[in-house]
Amino acid sequence: MKTIILIVYALILFLIGIHSYLKIKTPFDYFLAGKKTGVWQISGSLLATILGGSAILGTIGLAESQSWASAWYILAASLGLFGLLPIVRKVYAKGKFTLPELIGQYYGESARKVTSVIIPIAWLGIVAAQIIAGAQILVSFFGLEYSNGVYLTAGIFIVYTYIGGQVSIMKTDLFQAFFILAGVILTAIMIPANRLPALPDFASHFPFNAHYSPFDLFILILTFSSTFVVGPDIYSRVFCAKDSKTAFRSVLIVASILIPFAFVLSYVGMFAATFHQGAQNSSALVNLANIYLPEWASGILVAALISAVLSTASTTLLTTSMILSELFHKDINNQKSFGQTKLFLIAVGILSMLISLKVTSIVSSLLLALSFYSGAFIIPMIAALFNLPYNKRFSIAAMLSGGILALSGKLMMTFDHLETGQYVLISGFVMNALLLFIPFGRETGTREDKEKSSQSQSQ
Repeated sequence: MKTIILIVYALILFLIGIHSYLKIKTPFDYFLAGKKTGVWQISGSLLATILGGSAILGTIGLAESQSWASAWYILAASLGLFGLLPIVRKVYAKGKFTLPELIGQYYGESARKVTSVIIPIAWLGIVAAQIIAGAQILVSFFGLEYSNGVYLTAGIFIVYTYIGGQVSIMKTDLFQAFFILAGVILTAIMIPANRLPALPDFASHFPFNAHYSPFDLFILILTFSSTFVVGPDIYSRVFCAKDSKTAFRSVLIVASILIPFAFVLSYVGMFAATFHQGAQNSSALVNLANIYLPEWASGILVAALISAVLSTASTTLLTTSMILSELFHKDINNQKSFGQTKLFLIAVGILSMLISLKVTSIVSSLLLALSFYSGAFIIPMIAALFNLPYNKRFSIAAMLSGGILALSGKLMMTFDHLETGQYVLISGFVMNALLLFIPFGRETGTREDKEKSSQSQSQ
């Protein structure tokens, strides 16, 4: 039954992919799905992108030590989306294809090119996290060797994204979002709670407990929530919307759905942890599903996990490839960029696969990448989008120093220098802000201020 469900699921995705491929007429279709997408497709794509395999398996892994506080991992994403709401219409109006193109409008061509190099390097870790998650799912459910799971997962990601582009992603993400929600919620409902150890008391373990402090939440908001306010993959969904109203409604819908889902996922994760303490994230969940769920429900759970991995990986892979293509063409809406983007897509997929063979921790791969990105770009983009006065002259130095310090701090935290690493990470954001808001230099001020000044001078 499990195999039949997966075969039917794969056939549906394959048919949608072929149909999408046939509908691609221009590079604009491939990159932005023709900018015709409505509320439910944008919402489904945002939801499927956010609830990737790394988010689901990562939360389940955290549940063993953090208990109910592990819900903060998904709640932090919801907080970030609520933070995006005040500026989402402006993002839609200003942007076209990618985040670096948007950064270039505010900080100049040099900043755009630097961003187009830095983001793909950081986003290799995001794609790798999805490959790791996909490989772990295949290992747990089908007993494959980990390396074979990595090769198979990476191959599927690359081929799926290469063929259908954004059209395929947008069409399948709504379908995948349904599978993700249904699979996890169905698992939560069918878990025989009376036959398993009692869960920790909610009131004494949320929002904080001995294994999760307010300072931990502050670091998570700084490095994770912020990437939903300013994030390449999130913006790529926004740019596909047919209008700014659609983009706003979609972000609001997804931010609201994530709140209850965060606690459902923690609930499942804690039962998985109590059932098989110390097991690999996916293994604990699979063991729970195999013993306590009927085979058809277990099959839906497998499809849900694969959906989560595939949707996030395909979005991130395409976005990264488009950003790299922008290094050579400021406007990528042409056939030459179209071909280059497909080549970059293959290269990024292969590099991420190689990383996945060496780094097997989903959360480590994900948070290292996000730390570098958030330290570099969150403050500059918030300053620009919220009309704060900033110093364009030092923007590149601010981005590079902020990203490097934040990444260094996260690496120190990973290698058992927790307290020192936290302060180094925070110093990255402080250094970024200091350089960006230096109150001198000829290029201080917002873009809007300059436009008003030039208009008044011309009059």
